[in-house]
Amino acid sequence: MSAIGATGLQLYNFGQTVSMVFFLDNWKPSSFYDRVAENRQIGLHTLVLLDIKVKEQSIENMARGRKIYEPPRYMTVAQCASQMLETEETRAEGVYGPLSLAVGVARIGATDQKIVAGTLSELSEVDIGPPLHSLILLGRRTHDLERDFIRDFAVDQSSFDVAWKKQQQEEDRPMVEKG
Repeated sequence: MSAIGATGLQLYNFGQTVSMVFFLDNWKPSSFYDRVAENRQIGLHTLVLLDIKVKEQSIENMARGRKIYEPPRYMTVAQCASQMLETEETRAEGVYGPLSLAVGVARIGATDQKIVAGTLSELSEVDIGPPLHSLILLGRRTHDLERDFIRDFAVDQSSFDVAWKKQQQEEDRPMVEKG
């Protein structure tokens, strides 16, 4: 968790860490959303740890007592960003939307680490290579120095600047107007 400091984001600006699991057709848990909303409300970043499926059995194999395992799967930043947007669409509480800024990381702390910043919409289409991945949802208290550092990793710096400006304008409005 401390390696996430490689993103240039201040560790004391992080709130509660959450996990994102792979959604299934009939199971799309959103319990993480409440923690994300709490972090957002007090202005803190949220570190989202992404699901990994290693040595998992299918329901059929489990039911039949067969020791046959599914191939390993690792959630990507793109999958997480897409599921975050899907959850926002379902919950409709306005916590994070397509233009909300986030940072995706892969293999953080390794020599081939990858950091990419952008809107959730942009990150839902990004490929940052092999696992392990994590996502950081930026908080309202993101400092200008943090912004300057992560901007260098932006998918598109001009869209990053537009999203940053929009975010700052929204945060400058009184809470009553935001409701």
